[in-house]
Amino acid sequence: MKTDMNSAKYAVGFSLIPRIGHVRFSQLESHFGSLENAWQAGPAELKQAGLDSGAVRSIIAHRPEISLDAEMEKLERYGVKALTWHHPDYPARLKEIYDSPPLIYVRGSLLPEDTWCVAVVGTRRATIYGRQVTEEIVADLARNKITIVSGLARGIDSVAHRSALESGGRTIAISACGLDTIYPGENTELARRIVHQGALISEYPLGTKPRADYFPRRNRIMSGMSLGVFIVEADENSGAMITAHLALEQNREVFAVPGSILSPASRGTNSLIQQGAKLVRSASDILEELNLTAVAHQMEMKELLPSSDAESMLLKTLGAEPVHIDEVCRSSGLTASAVSSTLAMMELKGLVKQVGTMNYVLSREMRQEYRVKVD
Repeated sequence: MKTDMNSAKYAVGFSLIPRIGHVRFSQLESHFGSLENAWQAGPAELKQAGLDSGAVRSIIAHRPEISLDAEMEKLERYGVKALTWHHPDYPARLKEIYDSPPLIYVRGSLLPEDTWCVAVVGTRRATIYGRQVTEEIVADLARNKITIVSGLARGIDSVAHRSALESGGRTIAISACGLDTIYPGENTELARRIVHQGALISEYPLGTKPRADYFPRRNRIMSGMSLGVFIVEADENSGAMITAHLALEQNREVFAVPGSILSPASRGTNSLIQQGAKLVRSASDILEELNLTAVAHQMEMKELLPSSDAESMLLKTLGAEPVHIDEVCRSSGLTASAVSSTLAMMELKGLVKQVGTMNYVLSREMRQEYRVKVD
């Protein structure tokens, strides 16, 4: 963990320097072996790493102005974590895109179950129809344990985040500014709720104000970390359409809600459907296309997987027919005390059941989900 924090500190430093993005981060890490070594490098060494003159001048000019310790203290003060693309909590799917951010800033928590996420985007001027569709479909996705990713913007984005939260689900907002700024300001309370039931993410360091060109850039993160992108309402030249095209470039699925041919809010989505996007009438259309209909069940079963070698051994020993604890000891080769304590824990977890005096069987769920794999 100390190594991760140390690496993050220097990554934060480079993120504050203009002209240092995905490609140059890669060049620095590859040449110097670590960003710490790169931070100490002089102009000649930086050129040897493959950086052009403009990038070298930018590093040399800005590096003396940056206090790495002060920046890390500021992150801690705001409750923000800095994750490099080497950190285990960095979204795995986001690493796959060709211009993945080398560093992301996170407020809140990223959990393993966020692997199952869908981006929901649309117009800032949502119609009554668009709001209703978003509320209903996002609520169903959230109840099926799908994490909702969006951009915290007015309109469809805000409705998507709120619907996920109100359904007890998780949601992640991708920001186009530093996480010490909430944009738009009217979503400050929504952002606070998201932090407690998901996460805010940005590739921009603290102190960065929103700019028009940052919004299309952040859209690649929304689509890149998601299994697919769901567009509810969008005009033909909107930011939501940019996200849809990015998703296609990243080999992600694109879903769209059909709308009136007379409504500007549906011109983009209707066009996407014409071009082959999956037409969505309900959450099941998304879940089935992404093979996510059993995510909730898969997450429940993940809790049932063995957490130790002893549990794995006993799962292989037991079956549908009752086995006495003495036979379990003989078959497994474990001591009586180890078998007894392990069985007690497994019974609490629902892995096994005691039927009669000191006789055990696998639970029905484990016979269906696990036994097949070990036979």
